[in-house]
Amino acid sequence: MKCLFTLLLFVYVSVAAQRNPDSVYMPNIHGIKLCQNGNQEGYPIITLGAQAALELHFDDLDAKIRNYSYTYQLCDADWKILDLNQLDYMQGFTQTRLNQYRNSSVAQVRYIHYQALLPDRSCMPSKSGNYLLKVFLNGDTSKIAFTRRLLILDNKLNVAARIAQPFNSQLMRTHQKVQFSVDIGKLNILNPSQQVKVVVLQNYLWNTAVTGKQPQFMRSNIYEYNGERDFLFEAGKEYRWLDLQSFRYQSPRIASINRNTVPMEVFARPDLQRSQERFLMMQDYNGAYFIKGTDVNNAWWQGDYGKVHFMFKPNSVIEFNDKDIFIMGEMTGNAINDSTKLTLNETTGMYEIDLLLKQGFYNYTYVTTDRTKKNSKPETALTDGDYWETENTYTVLVYYRSLGNRYDELLGIATLDSKFGQQ
Repeated sequence: MKCLFTLLLFVYVSVAAQRNPDSVYMPNIHGIKLCQNGNQEGYPIITLGAQAALELHFDDLDAKIRNYSYTYQLCDADWKILDLNQLDYMQGFTQTRLNQYRNSSVAQVRYIHYQALLPDRSCMPSKSGNYLLKVFLNGDTSKIAFTRRLLILDNKLNVAARIAQPFNSQLMRTHQKVQFSVDIGKLNILNPSQQVKVVVLQNYLWNTAVTGKQPQFMRSNIYEYNGERDFLFEAGKEYRWLDLQSFRYQSPRIASINRNTVPMEVFARPDLQRSQERFLMMQDYNGAYFIKGTDVNNAWWQGDYGKVHFMFKPNSVIEFNDKDIFIMGEMTGNAINDSTKLTLNETTGMYEIDLLLKQGFYNYTYVTTDRTKKNSKPETALTDGDYWETENTYTVLVYYRSLGNRYDELLGIATLDSKFGQQ
Protein backbone atom coordinates (compact mmCIF):
# COMPACT_ATOMS: atom_id res chain seq x y z
CA MET A 1 0.00 0.00 0.00
CA LYS A 2 3.04 2.30 0.28
CA CYS A 3 3.10 2.71 -3.51
CA LEU A 4 -0.61 3.54 -3.49
CA PHE A 5 -0.14 6.23 -0.82
CA THR A 6 2.77 7.77 -2.73
CA LEU A 7 0.70 7.92 -5.90
CA LEU A 8 -2.25 9.51 -4.07
CA LEU A 9 -0.03 12.07 -2.33
CA PHE A 10 1.56 13.09 -5.63
CA VAL A 11 -1.82 13.64 -7.25
CA TYR A 12 -3.12 15.59 -4.25
CA VAL A 13 -0.15 17.97 -4.02
CA SER A 14 -0.12 18.57 -7.77
CA VAL A 15 -3.82 19.28 -8.11
CA ALA A 16 -3.95 21.48 -5.03
CA ALA A 17 -1.25 23.66 -6.56
CA GLN A 18 -3.46 24.59 -9.51
CA ARG A 19 -7.13 24.38 -8.63
CA ASN A 20 -10.07 24.85 -10.96
CA PRO A 21 -13.82 24.28 -10.55
CA ASP A 22 -13.36 20.52 -11.15
CA SER A 23 -10.77 19.77 -8.46
CA VAL A 24 -9.88 17.10 -5.91
CA TYR A 25 -8.55 18.41 -2.59
CA MET A 26 -8.04 15.15 -0.67
CA PRO A 27 -5.71 12.38 -1.91
CA ASN A 28 -7.98 9.59 -0.68
CA ILE A 29 -10.85 10.60 -3.01
CA HIS A 30 -11.16 8.77 -6.34
CA GLY A 31 -13.71 7.53 -8.83
CA ILE A 32 -15.73 10.77 -8.86
CA LYS A 33 -18.71 10.70 -11.19
CA LEU A 34 -21.36 13.43 -11.47
CA CYS A 35 -23.72 12.66 -14.32
CA GLN A 36 -27.36 12.61 -15.35
CA ASN A 37 -29.45 10.03 -13.53
CA GLY A 38 -29.17 6.73 -15.41
CA ASN A 39 -26.75 8.10 -18.02
CA GLN A 40 -23.04 8.08 -17.17
CA GLU A 41 -22.25 9.91 -20.41
CA GLY A 42 -24.70 12.72 -19.61
CA TYR A 43 -23.05 16.00 -18.59
CA PRO A 44 -24.52 17.49 -15.37
CA ILE A 45 -26.97 19.93 -16.96
CA ILE A 46 -30.46 19.91 -15.45
CA THR A 47 -33.63 21.98 -15.56
CA LEU A 48 -34.42 24.42 -12.76
CA GLY A 49 -36.65 22.73 -10.18
CA ALA A 50 -35.77 19.17 -11.22
CA GLN A 51 -35.25 16.70 -8.37
CA ALA A 52 -33.01 13.59 -8.34
CA ALA A 53 -31.90 14.42 -11.89
CA LEU A 54 -28.19 13.78 -11.22
CA GLU A 55 -26.15 10.92 -9.79
CA LEU A 56 -23.11 11.58 -7.61
CA HIS A 57 -20.59 8.80 -6.93
CA PHE A 58 -17.15 8.79 -5.33
CA ASP A 59 -14.84 6.51 -3.33
CA ASP A 60 -12.84 7.15 -0.15
CA LEU A 61 -9.76 4.92 -0.39
CA ASP A 62 -8.96 5.37 3.29
CA ALA A 63 -11.85 2.88 3.71
CA LYS A 64 -13.14 4.67 6.82
CA ILE A 65 -16.73 5.86 7.15
CA ARG A 66 -16.68 9.65 7.26
CA ASN A 67 -19.20 12.42 7.62
CA TYR A 68 -19.39 13.95 4.14
CA SER A 69 -21.84 16.71 3.23
CA TYR A 70 -22.44 18.79 0.13
CA THR A 71 -23.59 22.28 -0.75
CA TYR A 72 -23.94 24.47 -3.83
CA GLN A 73 -22.24 27.76 -4.64
CA LEU A 74 -23.56 30.03 -7.36
CA CYS A 75 -20.97 31.29 -9.86
CA ASP A 76 -21.11 33.81 -12.68
CA ALA A 77 -20.79 32.83 -16.33
CA ASP A 78 -16.97 32.82 -15.95
CA TRP A 79 -17.09 30.46 -12.94
CA LYS A 80 -16.18 33.11 -10.39
CA ILE A 81 -17.89 32.36 -7.07
CA LEU A 82 -20.39 35.11 -6.27
CA ASP A 83 -20.37 36.90 -2.94
CA LEU A 84 -24.04 36.25 -2.23
CA ASN A 85 -25.87 34.78 0.73
CA GLN A 86 -26.70 31.15 -0.07
CA LEU A 87 -30.28 31.76 1.04
CA ASP A 88 -30.60 34.12 -1.95
CA TYR A 89 -30.22 31.23 -4.40
CA MET A 90 -31.17 28.10 -2.45
CA GLN A 91 -34.34 26.74 -0.92
CA GLY A 92 -34.43 24.47 2.10
CA PHE A 93 -31.16 23.75 3.86
CA THR A 94 -27.87 25.14 2.57
CA GLN A 95 -26.07 21.81 3.06
CA THR A 96 -27.01 18.13 3.24
CA ARG A 97 -25.21 15.10 4.62
CA LEU A 98 -24.36 12.16 2.34
CA ASN A 99 -26.08 9.26 4.07
CA GLN A 100 -25.84 6.58 1.39
CA TYR A 101 -22.55 4.69 1.50
CA ARG A 102 -21.30 1.13 1.23
CA ASN A 103 -18.12 -0.80 1.97
CA SER A 104 -16.39 -2.18 -1.09
CA SER A 105 -16.56 -5.92 -1.61
CA VAL A 106 -14.51 -8.29 -3.80
CA ALA A 107 -12.01 -5.54 -4.71
CA GLN A 108 -8.43 -5.82 -3.43
CA VAL A 109 -8.22 -2.05 -2.96
CA ARG A 110 -10.53 -1.28 -0.05
CA TYR A 111 -12.75 1.80 -0.10
CA ILE A 112 -16.07 3.27 1.01
CA HIS A 113 -18.38 4.12 -1.88
CA TYR A 114 -20.64 7.17 -1.45
CA GLN A 115 -23.55 8.06 -3.68
CA ALA A 116 -26.51 10.42 -3.84
CA LEU A 117 -29.25 11.66 -6.13
CA LEU A 118 -29.21 15.42 -6.65
CA PRO A 119 -30.77 17.85 -6.14
CA ASP A 120 -32.58 16.75 -3.00
CA ARG A 121 -35.82 18.59 -2.29
CA SER A 122 -34.47 19.59 1.12
CA CYS A 123 -31.47 21.36 -0.46
CA MET A 124 -32.10 22.81 -3.92
CA PRO A 125 -30.83 25.72 -6.01
CA SER A 126 -33.61 28.21 -6.69
CA LYS A 127 -31.99 30.09 -9.58
CA SER A 128 -30.53 29.02 -12.90
CA GLY A 129 -26.85 29.42 -13.73
CA ASN A 130 -23.44 27.92 -13.06
CA TYR A 131 -23.08 26.07 -9.78
CA LEU A 132 -20.16 24.58 -7.94
CA LEU A 133 -21.01 21.37 -6.11
CA LYS A 134 -18.79 21.30 -3.03
CA VAL A 135 -18.33 18.06 -1.03
CA PHE A 136 -16.73 18.55 2.39
CA LEU A 137 -16.01 16.87 5.74
CA ASN A 138 -17.65 17.10 9.17
CA GLY A 139 -19.97 19.97 8.33
CA ASP A 140 -16.98 22.28 7.80
CA THR A 141 -17.09 23.87 4.34
CA SER A 142 -13.37 24.71 4.59
CA LYS A 143 -12.50 20.98 4.65
CA ILE A 144 -13.21 20.42 0.97
CA ALA A 145 -12.94 16.91 -0.45
CA PHE A 146 -13.65 17.86 -4.07
CA THR A 147 -15.68 20.22 -6.26
CA ARG A 148 -17.54 19.69 -9.52
CA ARG A 149 -19.34 21.98 -11.97
CA LEU A 150 -23.02 21.64 -12.74
CA LEU A 151 -25.38 23.75 -14.83
CA ILE A 152 -29.00 24.58 -14.04
CA LEU A 153 -31.11 25.75 -16.95
CA ASP A 154 -34.27 27.86 -16.97
CA ASN A 155 -35.11 27.28 -20.62
CA LYS A 156 -36.65 30.54 -21.84
CA LEU A 157 -34.67 31.25 -25.01
CA ASN A 158 -34.69 29.41 -28.32
CA VAL A 159 -31.20 28.67 -29.66
CA ALA A 160 -30.76 27.34 -33.21
CA ALA A 161 -27.25 26.14 -34.04
CA ARG A 162 -25.31 24.35 -36.75
CA ILE A 163 -21.79 23.14 -37.49
CA ALA A 164 -20.14 24.53 -40.60
CA GLN A 165 -16.87 23.94 -42.41
CA PRO A 166 -14.62 27.03 -42.42
CA PHE A 167 -14.26 28.87 -45.73
CA ASN A 168 -10.57 29.59 -45.11
CA SER A 169 -8.55 27.10 -47.17
CA GLN A 170 -5.93 26.79 -44.40
CA LEU A 171 -8.56 25.84 -41.81
CA MET A 172 -11.26 23.99 -43.72
CA ARG A 173 -9.61 20.54 -43.36
CA THR A 174 -8.59 20.93 -39.70
CA HIS A 175 -11.26 23.01 -37.96
CA GLN A 176 -14.99 23.14 -37.26
CA LYS A 177 -17.01 26.29 -36.66
CA VAL A 178 -20.25 26.81 -34.79
CA GLN A 179 -22.89 29.28 -35.97
CA PHE A 180 -26.09 30.00 -34.10
CA SER A 181 -28.92 32.43 -33.49
CA VAL A 182 -30.66 33.33 -30.23
CA ASP A 183 -34.28 34.46 -30.01
CA ILE A 184 -34.30 36.72 -26.95
CA GLY A 185 -38.09 36.85 -26.86
CA LYS A 186 -39.41 39.44 -24.41
CA LEU A 187 -36.22 39.95 -22.41
CA ASN A 188 -35.51 43.57 -21.55
CA ILE A 189 -32.05 44.05 -23.03
CA LEU A 190 -30.72 47.60 -23.16
CA ASN A 191 -27.01 46.72 -23.32
CA PRO A 192 -26.41 43.40 -25.16
CA SER A 193 -22.65 43.40 -24.58
CA GLN A 194 -23.17 43.59 -20.80
CA GLN A 195 -26.39 41.63 -20.35
CA VAL A 196 -25.98 38.68 -22.73
CA LYS A 197 -23.05 36.28 -22.69
CA VAL A 198 -22.61 33.20 -24.86
CA VAL A 199 -20.23 30.30 -24.25
CA VAL A 200 -19.53 27.47 -26.70
CA LEU A 201 -17.97 24.21 -25.52
CA GLN A 202 -16.45 21.38 -27.50
CA ASN A 203 -17.01 18.02 -25.77
CA TYR A 204 -17.72 19.94 -22.52
CA LEU A 205 -14.12 21.16 -22.29
CA TRP A 206 -14.01 24.44 -20.38
CA ASN A 207 -10.28 24.95 -20.96
CA THR A 208 -10.91 25.43 -24.71
CA ALA A 209 -14.27 27.23 -24.40
CA VAL A 210 -14.92 30.18 -26.70
CA THR A 211 -16.58 33.15 -25.04
CA GLY A 212 -16.68 36.95 -25.08
CA LYS A 213 -18.01 37.19 -28.65
CA GLN A 214 -20.71 39.63 -29.73
CA PRO A 215 -23.47 38.99 -32.30
CA GLN A 216 -22.69 39.84 -35.91
CA PHE A 217 -26.26 41.00 -36.51
CA MET A 218 -29.27 41.92 -34.40
CA ARG A 219 -32.64 41.97 -36.11
CA SER A 220 -35.79 42.40 -34.08
CA ASN A 221 -35.47 39.78 -31.29
CA ILE A 222 -32.92 37.60 -33.09
CA TYR A 223 -29.20 37.75 -32.33
CA GLU A 224 -27.04 36.16 -35.04
CA TYR A 225 -23.63 34.71 -34.15
CA ASN A 226 -22.07 33.68 -37.45
CA GLY A 227 -18.64 35.28 -37.66
CA GLU A 228 -16.18 33.26 -39.73
CA ARG A 229 -13.58 33.07 -36.94
CA ASP A 230 -15.68 33.69 -33.84
CA PHE A 231 -16.52 30.15 -32.72
CA LEU A 232 -13.76 28.20 -34.41
CA PHE A 233 -12.43 24.95 -32.93
CA GLU A 234 -9.59 22.60 -33.78
CA ALA A 235 -11.39 19.43 -34.81
CA GLY A 236 -8.96 16.95 -33.22
CA LYS A 237 -9.30 13.23 -33.83
CA GLU A 238 -11.48 10.51 -32.31
CA TYR A 239 -10.53 9.78 -28.70
CA ARG A 240 -8.28 6.89 -27.75
CA TRP A 241 -9.74 4.17 -25.53
CA LEU A 242 -8.81 1.72 -22.80
CA ASP A 243 -11.02 -1.16 -21.68
CA LEU A 244 -10.54 -1.86 -17.96
CA GLN A 245 -13.83 -3.67 -17.42
CA SER A 246 -11.91 -6.71 -16.19
CA PHE A 247 -8.55 -7.17 -14.48
CA ARG A 248 -8.75 -10.94 -14.97
CA TYR A 249 -8.56 -10.75 -18.74
CA GLN A 250 -6.44 -8.48 -20.90
CA SER A 251 -8.33 -6.36 -23.40
CA PRO A 252 -6.57 -5.56 -26.72
CA ARG A 253 -5.12 -2.26 -25.45
CA ILE A 254 -3.46 -3.86 -22.40
CA ALA A 255 0.06 -5.29 -22.72
CA SER A 256 0.27 -6.94 -19.28
CA ILE A 257 -1.14 -6.94 -15.74
CA ASN A 258 0.81 -7.53 -12.55
CA ARG A 259 -1.78 -9.02 -10.17
CA ASN A 260 0.70 -9.54 -7.32
CA THR A 261 0.55 -5.95 -6.10
CA VAL A 262 -2.14 -3.84 -4.46
CA PRO A 263 -3.27 -2.01 -6.44
CA MET A 264 -2.65 -4.17 -9.49
CA GLU A 265 -0.29 -2.72 -12.08
CA VAL A 266 -1.71 -2.39 -15.57
CA PHE A 267 0.61 -1.68 -18.49
CA ALA A 268 -1.22 -0.19 -21.45
CA ARG A 269 0.25 -0.65 -24.91
CA PRO A 270 2.19 2.41 -26.10
CA ASP A 271 0.06 5.06 -27.79
CA LEU A 272 1.59 6.17 -31.08
CA GLN A 273 1.68 9.71 -32.40
CA ARG A 274 -1.23 9.98 -34.87
CA SER A 275 -0.74 13.43 -36.37
CA GLN A 276 0.55 12.00 -39.66
CA GLU A 277 -1.92 9.12 -39.85
CA ARG A 278 -4.89 9.14 -42.19
CA PHE A 279 -8.22 9.90 -40.53
CA LEU A 280 -10.22 6.83 -39.53
CA MET A 281 -13.75 7.13 -38.19
CA MET A 282 -14.22 5.20 -34.93
CA GLN A 283 -16.99 5.35 -32.36
CA ASP A 284 -15.93 7.15 -29.21
CA TYR A 285 -17.52 8.86 -26.22
CA ASN A 286 -15.84 12.25 -26.60
CA GLY A 287 -13.64 11.88 -23.54
CA ALA A 288 -16.15 10.32 -21.13
CA TYR A 289 -15.57 7.26 -18.97
CA PHE A 290 -17.92 4.63 -17.57
CA ILE A 291 -17.65 2.73 -14.30
CA LYS A 292 -18.60 -0.86 -15.15
CA GLY A 293 -17.19 -4.37 -14.92
CA THR A 294 -17.72 -7.64 -16.74
CA ASP A 295 -16.80 -9.81 -13.75
CA VAL A 296 -18.67 -8.00 -10.93
CA ASN A 297 -22.37 -7.51 -10.24
CA ASN A 298 -22.11 -3.81 -9.37
CA ALA A 299 -18.94 -1.96 -10.30
CA TRP A 300 -19.79 1.06 -8.13
CA TRP A 301 -18.82 -0.80 -4.94
CA GLN A 302 -17.30 -4.03 -6.28
CA GLY A 303 -15.04 -2.59 -8.97
CA ASP A 304 -11.31 -2.76 -8.26
CA TYR A 305 -8.61 -0.17 -8.86
CA GLY A 306 -5.46 -0.51 -10.91
CA LYS A 307 -2.38 1.66 -11.31
CA VAL A 308 -2.36 2.14 -15.07
CA HIS A 309 0.90 2.91 -16.83
CA PHE A 310 0.33 4.99 -19.99
CA MET A 311 3.04 5.57 -22.59
CA PHE A 312 3.01 7.99 -25.52
CA LYS A 313 5.50 7.23 -28.29
CA PRO A 314 6.36 10.25 -30.47
CA ASN A 315 7.82 9.99 -33.95
CA SER A 316 10.56 12.35 -32.78
CA VAL A 317 11.27 13.70 -29.29
CA ILE A 318 12.79 16.82 -30.87
CA GLU A 319 9.34 17.78 -32.16
CA PHE A 320 8.18 18.13 -28.54
CA ASN A 321 11.21 19.97 -27.11
CA ASP A 322 9.28 23.14 -26.25
CA LYS A 323 6.04 21.35 -25.40
CA ASP A 324 4.48 19.82 -22.31
CA ILE A 325 2.36 16.72 -22.94
CA PHE A 326 -0.76 15.92 -20.91
CA ILE A 327 -3.26 13.08 -20.82
CA MET A 328 -6.78 14.47 -20.85
CA GLY A 329 -10.30 13.11 -20.41
CA GLU A 330 -13.11 13.03 -17.89
CA MET A 331 -11.02 10.51 -15.93
CA THR A 332 -8.61 13.34 -15.01
CA GLY A 333 -11.26 16.06 -14.72
CA ASN A 334 -9.83 17.33 -18.05
CA ALA A 335 -7.21 19.05 -15.91
CA ILE A 336 -4.01 20.51 -17.34
CA ASN A 337 -1.56 20.45 -14.43
CA ASP A 338 1.34 18.49 -12.96
CA SER A 339 -0.89 15.54 -12.03
CA THR A 340 -1.73 14.93 -15.70
CA LYS A 341 1.63 15.84 -17.27
CA LEU A 342 3.70 13.08 -18.86
CA THR A 343 7.41 12.64 -18.14
CA LEU A 344 9.98 11.74 -20.78
CA ASN A 345 11.72 8.40 -20.23
CA GLU A 346 15.03 9.10 -21.94
CA THR A 347 15.87 5.38 -22.08
CA THR A 348 12.78 4.42 -24.08
CA GLY A 349 12.15 7.77 -25.78
CA MET A 350 8.53 7.64 -24.62
CA TYR A 351 6.49 9.96 -22.42
CA GLU A 352 4.91 8.21 -19.42
CA ILE A 353 2.37 8.69 -16.65
CA ASP A 354 0.69 6.51 -14.00
CA LEU A 355 -2.99 6.95 -13.09
CA LEU A 356 -5.06 5.14 -10.48
CA LEU A 357 -8.24 4.07 -12.28
CA LYS A 358 -11.31 2.07 -11.35
CA GLN A 359 -12.75 -0.75 -13.43
CA GLY A 360 -14.52 0.70 -16.44
CA PHE A 361 -14.19 1.93 -20.00
CA TYR A 362 -12.14 5.07 -20.65
CA ASN A 363 -11.79 7.63 -23.42
CA TYR A 364 -8.76 9.92 -23.37
CA THR A 365 -6.47 11.95 -25.57
CA TYR A 366 -3.02 13.52 -25.44
CA VAL A 367 -2.62 17.28 -25.76
CA THR A 368 0.30 19.69 -25.74
CA THR A 369 0.83 23.18 -24.42
CA ASP A 370 3.57 25.55 -25.55
CA ARG A 371 6.14 26.36 -22.84
CA THR A 372 7.11 29.54 -24.68
CA LYS A 373 3.60 31.02 -24.47
CA LYS A 374 1.76 32.18 -21.37
CA ASN A 375 -1.68 30.62 -20.84
CA SER A 376 -1.19 28.31 -23.80
CA LYS A 377 -4.37 26.37 -24.60
CA PRO A 378 -4.17 22.56 -24.98
CA GLU A 379 -3.87 21.39 -28.58
CA THR A 380 -4.03 18.03 -30.37
CA ALA A 381 -2.29 19.09 -33.59
CA LEU A 382 1.04 17.40 -32.70
CA THR A 383 -0.22 14.33 -30.85
CA ASP A 384 -3.27 13.37 -32.91
CA GLY A 385 -3.73 15.87 -35.71
CA ASP A 386 -6.90 17.81 -36.55
CA TYR A 387 -9.46 16.57 -39.06
CA TRP A 388 -12.69 18.24 -40.17
CA GLU A 389 -14.39 14.82 -40.30
CA THR A 390 -14.00 14.18 -36.55
CA GLU A 391 -17.21 13.69 -34.58
CA ASN A 392 -17.50 16.23 -31.74
CA THR A 393 -20.27 17.41 -29.45
CA TYR A 394 -20.82 21.16 -29.14
CA THR A 395 -22.85 23.00 -26.51
CA VAL A 396 -24.04 26.60 -26.84
CA LEU A 397 -24.88 28.27 -23.52
CA VAL A 398 -26.68 31.61 -23.33
CA TYR A 399 -26.53 33.63 -20.10
CA TYR A 400 -28.56 36.72 -19.22
CA ARG A 401 -28.01 39.29 -16.47
CA SER A 402 -30.95 41.59 -15.84
CA LEU A 403 -30.31 45.18 -14.88
CA GLY A 404 -29.33 45.45 -11.23
CA ASN A 405 -28.73 41.73 -10.78
CA ARG A 406 -25.42 40.31 -9.57
CA TYR A 407 -25.72 36.86 -11.14
CA ASP A 408 -26.01 35.34 -14.62
CA GLU A 409 -29.08 33.26 -15.43
CA LEU A 410 -28.67 30.34 -17.82
CA LEU A 411 -31.69 30.77 -20.09
CA GLY A 412 -30.77 29.02 -23.33
CA ILE A 413 -28.90 25.97 -24.55
CA ALA A 414 -28.30 24.06 -27.75
CA THR A 415 -26.46 20.75 -28.01
CA LEU A 416 -25.36 19.53 -31.40
CA ASP A 417 -23.16 16.89 -32.94
CA SER A 418 -20.82 17.58 -35.84
CA LYS A 419 -22.11 14.42 -37.54
CA PHE A 420 -25.77 14.30 -36.55
CA GLY A 421 -26.78 17.94 -36.09
CA GLN A 422 -28.73 19.67 -33.31
CA GLN A 423 -30.13 17.43 -30.59
